[in-house]
Amino acid sequence: QVQLEESGGGLVQAGGSLRLSCAASRRTFYAMAWFRQAPGKEREVVARIIWSGGSTYYGDSVKGRFTISRDIAKNTVYLEMNSLKFEDTATYYCAAPGRSTLGLTRADYDYWGQGTQVTVSS
Repeated sequence: QVQLEESGGGLVQAGGSLRLSCAASRRTFYAMAWFRQAPGKEREVVARIIWSGGSTYYGDSVKGRFTISRDIAKNTVYLEMNSLKFEDTATYYCAAPGRSTLGLTRADYDYWGQGTQVTVSS
């Protein structure tokens, strides 16, 4: 059964905006995060939100441009991406840890969505 399902990826021009969504089913998590991975590059954390309280973290490369948020009633996390750059092109993954952790590495996350492609072009 799918626990995390992303949507909202697509093709967008540089400077444009895009909103990603990730719906969690069956349970809630301590935190939810967005990772991304471009061809030939390592998967990196983009943003993270602690479910209780809504504390956020952003990677240096997206700080000031991306916003992570949540809808508690819908058990859904969003990633609003603004001022998109060519370098933002990647497969974006929604992820959640299996325990209460403040870790920000790939190994800290146990549940993953299948990924949604974001392509930025001119």
